[in-house]
Amino acid sequence: MRARVLAAGAQSLADYEVLEMLLFFGIPRRDTKPLAKALINEFGSLFAVLRAPTRALRAASLSDDAIRALRLVPVMAERLAGAEARARPPLGNWDQLLGYLDLALQGAVSGQFRVLFLDNRNMLLADEAIAEADRDDMTRAIFRRALALHATALIAIQPSDGTDLSDQADARADLVSKMALRSGALSITVHDVMIVGPGNWLSLRQEGRL
Repeated sequence: MRARVLAAGAQSLADYEVLEMLLFFGIPRRDTKPLAKALINEFGSLFAVLRAPTRALRAASLSDDAIRALRLVPVMAERLAGAEARARPPLGNWDQLLGYLDLALQGAVSGQFRVLFLDNRNMLLADEAIAEADRDDMTRAIFRRALALHATALIAIQPSDGTDLSDQADARADLVSKMALRSGALSITVHDVMIVGPGNWLSLRQEGRL
């Protein structure tokens, strides 16, 4: 089984085999396959075994060391899920987006054009600055990066440089037009282009400019 995990990943194992390997860490030098199969038969599933009360696991002849090994799995799963949510926050509504920008734009370079690349669930894949260039070069850079990340949507962000937000939107009009044109050909949605200042923001989508 160790060779299979290394060659094909843990997903190649049946549920009882996953449990068998976990039990080995708490019950060394013993064939744990019969016990793994018996536990899944008794509790109904691998998930049910991992969530079973300690008293029930002891009644099923598991040692405290084996129970401790099983208890680590739900803890690790919850922490990994939390880490993914922090690294790839959902940005599917205004509250989520503005909450993210409040933190992400602290100390941002004034006027620096940034793009949030999103997957098909509007989860953040990357938040990256785009180097200033002419509109064609910037557009190519944005969509080349989107394709590399397998992004299906994006939101462009420009931190305010202190001038009027509408004037800053006007200055980006050519770039926005070019992005909108290219996005259709690549099946990548431009959700919005936003000018964001301290306590204030302008959505070109809401303004009807996108």
